Amino acid sequence: MSAARRSSVRTVTKKEPQQQLRYRRIVVKAGTSVLTSDSEPRGLNGAVVSDLVRQICWLRERDAEVLLVTSGAIAAGRQVLHEAGPVSTGEQPERDITSRQVLAAVGQSRLMHTYQQLFDAMGFQVAQTLLTINDLSDRQAYLNVGNTLTGLLELGVIPIVNENDVVAVDEIGEVFGDNDRLSALVANLVDADLLVILTDIDGLYTADPNQDHSATLIPLVTEVDEKIEALAGKELNPWARGGMSTKLEAARLVTTSGVAMVMCQGTAQDAILKAAGGEGIGTLFQPAAEKLEARKRWMLGGISQKGEVRVDAGASRAVRESNRSLLPAGIQAVEGEFRRGDIIFIAGPGGRRIACGIANYRSGDIARIQGVQSGQISGILGYDYGQEVVHRNNLVLL
Repeated sequence: MSAARRSSVRTVTKKEPQQQLRYRRIVVKAGTSVLTSDSEPRGLNGAVVSDLVRQICWLRERDAEVLLVTSGAIAAGRQVLHEAGPVSTGEQPERDITSRQVLAAVGQSRLMHTYQQLFDAMGFQVAQTLLTINDLSDRQAYLNVGNTLTGLLELGVIPIVNENDVVAVDEIGEVFGDNDRLSALVANLVDADLLVILTDIDGLYTADPNQDHSATLIPLVTEVDEKIEALAGKELNPWARGGMSTKLEAARLVTTSGVAMVMCQGTAQDAILKAAGGEGIGTLFQPAAEKLEARKRWMLGGISQKGEVRVDAGASRAVRESNRSLLPAGIQAVEGEFRRGDIIFIAGPGGRRIACGIANYRSGDIARIQGVQSGQISGILGYDYGQEVVHRNNLVLL
């Protein structure tokens, strides 16, 4: 980039923070509630998008690597159709998949064009990456996506990631949750230092601040445990698909992998810059002491949302506290359908997910051998793939 273009970036920056950056590879997630305007037709908020770009460019000027995970395609599509003429999308948010896919198809190009113009004016190139959950669950596809994103970062290009709403079915509903989970999976994929989730509240509170005026902000979370998960309330913004529960799931995914996460008010001044510099803003979710190896990060990213086994207290302790494999004797129930080799959740007696791992048996077979000793597997199924339903080497604690 030329000196003139670098200079132009600095001249548009507001009140730049003075501290050094604490994190160097940063994933920024901007959700629907942050990017859209309050007035009808609930399209993109130009001022917010421009300021988001300004902050990312400030970080890039200081050699930080930034990936943007953005929502907004559906909102942009709604805006385009509104500008084109008297097109009614109803007074309520579009909840059926087809309507949302149509709006996403219309709006994705508008969204990217908006970003491309803003970043280009400040001297930076962007690249669009559309993903579905299958891209991150298949090992080879996962590696290919990772190679592409890493290559873009090495070239100084800013990847702009969104879920592929036009072709996806599960994702456009509840799976990614307005890109919250997607941003966590991308952070794990590229081995990020920090995930910044921009939302419409200041962070995680002791209670819902919209209903309880005594609620206080929690500045630091050292572990996403049952007490923290209990704080998740219902999403009050009907235009956003992500709620607090999906943000806490994202926090658990990245912190388990050793990546820090900050959740903060997306329209607060210099929110991204403060988070990247380690300033106190929003809620910081502290990462695990050590980063997971790449293969186990992939396992977290490839979890089948339709597969889960419920285990008893003994099996739960063996898995969590003794680093044991999961044996059929401790399994009480099987939920969903999955194949041998799929990555599934393991849930404890209360239903809380405690781990994930690669299943040695398909769901129907596990249902037949649940509660029995490992030596009985062959007699029941007529074959066996080992004594373990999930081997400890293919298991990640959550």
